[in-house]
Amino acid sequence: MHSKEVLHVKKSLATFRTLAATGALALAVVAAPAPAMAVGEGPNYGGNGQITTSKLATYDQMVSFLKDQDAKQPAMELEVIGQTVKGRDIHLVKYISDPAKPTILYLTQQHGNEQLTTEGALEFVKHLGTGKSGDILKGVNILIVPMLNADGAMGDVNFSLDNYVAKGDRHLTRYNAEGVDLNRDHVAKIQPETQALHNNVMRKYRVDYMIDLHHQGTRSERDGKLVSGSILYPTTPNADPAVVEKSKQLGAVVFNNVDSTGWGHLGKYQGGSAETISRNGISVEYGIATLLFEMRGMSDHYLDGYALGQRSNGYLIKQTVTTLTSTAAAIADGSIADADTSFWDTLAEQTTRPAGEADDE
Repeated sequence: MHSKEVLHVKKSLATFRTLAATGALALAVVAAPAPAMAVGEGPNYGGNGQITTSKLATYDQMVSFLKDQDAKQPAMELEVIGQTVKGRDIHLVKYISDPAKPTILYLTQQHGNEQLTTEGALEFVKHLGTGKSGDILKGVNILIVPMLNADGAMGDVNFSLDNYVAKGDRHLTRYNAEGVDLNRDHVAKIQPETQALHNNVMRKYRVDYMIDLHHQGTRSERDGKLVSGSILYPTTPNADPAVVEKSKQLGAVVFNNVDSTGWGHLGKYQGGSAETISRNGISVEYGIATLLFEMRGMSDHYLDGYALGQRSNGYLIKQTVTTLTSTAAAIADGSIADADTSFWDTLAEQTTRPAGEADDE
């Protein structure tokens, strides 16, 4: 294993600011507090926020950032677990100090046009190298697969994206290069991206928890307010009830830490029982507690009502960081075992305001 420099906080922050200033990362906006109106009320397509991909990290910028952090963080290792259809390396960020400790996996961007979760995951990686979140690692192992669908994220696909709405240097699409939805491939495992995840992460490491991070449309609401996101545990009848309960505890930690912020407002996702979806399939196949988190609005789409203006980026990235930090901390200190899951009994399923139904998971 290569030697690593001792992380110097000022140098790390200076590097991060340089990347952000050149457009390499959209993460710098996390520091800005979200306005009170952002309880699900960020600008829609057609509102005062432009839908653009210019402020989102490219695949190459993400890889450069991860390699830079790998060189600076003694606790971090970066592993290539496979390649996409177009040959891009798929990366796994690893913080494993003791295999006996519980392990959580964070998975982002199975759908290429759902990128703010990746931006938040990269910010979380930066925090793990500083005093902000580094102490969490004493009690938990963390695995992160950012941007599983790098081809879709870069718009490097074998079909036209001419009707997609975002401005900028590229389009982003839900599907991989072959036009396949990776989150419908967790049983057959035909696509190379799905194979990499299962062969070189799920079957290689002992994972106890997983959060699968996505984006949904912009019009979902709960109790008359637009949501900032929605969550759901495994709903297949084949899932072990004990695994489902642990999944509900994971959701309780997320809900308690996000919904209480003033800018966060979560609903219950309306999801099915198909095991081709990671939330269900992975819980059954590996006995892992899984949680789906759908953030509001996508980075690009071809339909009105799905993509969200960039002025909402800040609080959605912050929502991702809050989710990852709070769940890792709860697992690390053991408090997740006491998480009260009764809120699920009264959490209302989100509904959709007129003008379009979403199929987002």
